[in-house]
Amino acid sequence: MAEQTVLERKRFALVVLLFQVLFVILFALFVEYAEVESSPASTSAKRPNPRLNSIERFYPMFQDVHGMMFIGFGFLMAFLGRYGYSSIGLNFLLGAFVVQWATLVLGFFHQHASYSEQVALSIENMLTADFAAAAVMITFGAVLGKVSALQLLIIAFLEIIFFSVNEMIGISELKVVDIGGSMFVHTFGAYFGLAVSLALASRTRVARKPGSHKEGSVYHSDLFAMIGTIILWLYWPSFNAALGEGDQRHRAVINTYYSLAACVVVTFAVSSLIDKDSKLDIDPSLTVVFHSHSNNENENYREWSQPGRSMTQLNYREWSQPGRSMTQL
Repeated sequence: MAEQTVLERKRFALVVLLFQVLFVILFALFVEYAEVESSPASTSAKRPNPRLNSIERFYPMFQDVHGMMFIGFGFLMAFLGRYGYSSIGLNFLLGAFVVQWATLVLGFFHQHASYSEQVALSIENMLTADFAAAAVMITFGAVLGKVSALQLLIIAFLEIIFFSVNEMIGISELKVVDIGGSMFVHTFGAYFGLAVSLALASRTRVARKPGSHKEGSVYHSDLFAMIGTIILWLYWPSFNAALGEGDQRHRAVINTYYSLAACVVVTFAVSSLIDKDSKLDIDPSLTVVFHSHSNNENENYREWSQPGRSMTQLNYREWSQPGRSMTQL
């Protein structure tokens, strides 16, 4: 009995280590550097490679998106007073777990679609892996405080598979245009989280007490969540424009920038209007960043509305052309 108890206590660590060993083996067997990343000099002058300056083109915005995933979402999830440490710490763990698994899964889908032998790894893979992580972070918010750390990893492991299938069908088959990931990232993550929450509720059938103090916020949790909101607010232009090119990227940044600013002003004004004492409420401001991000996608629609274009348009636009080489999220 004692040995079983020790094994149960060590179960989380063992499963996490097994996952990491699996990732290392899969990377060693199936992943290689994209050609231009491993041999820039091999690019012919007659046939210039558009990925030659991928570091200069993508890395600055990748860093912005990376900060959003690990800092912005981490502090935003601290809105529950009883789960502040859990939200920030588990967000860190989930992010590190998901970016590896998403790189592999999305790479396997692209490898199959392009008939290539290996998953070609580039900065764009890292960037789109962060986009996939955003969907998992949103799901995390729906089940925060209801599941253990090990259960979260299992949820993330499965969600990335469904995320990849959903995005492949939407972009390559249905030719869906999704500028900043409202459907493939935000909506998918939200509904996946609700589905998991519903499954857990129907399984446990635990009666929830309305107004439980565990579901509320306190002063410092709202403060941390506001910090996360501001970080997300600052970097949404990079999220929307990261995979764009030329005028697309230029307009996406400008539209997002002014949309964010206008939404903040209106949110604070409406917050004061609807409060009975005409005071400012912090809760509406915690969601303004998502509303302004979604609104901005409509503004950018005409600039991106080409068949098969989306937030991951550089990677997926050739899915419908068999035999074309691609690298990915």
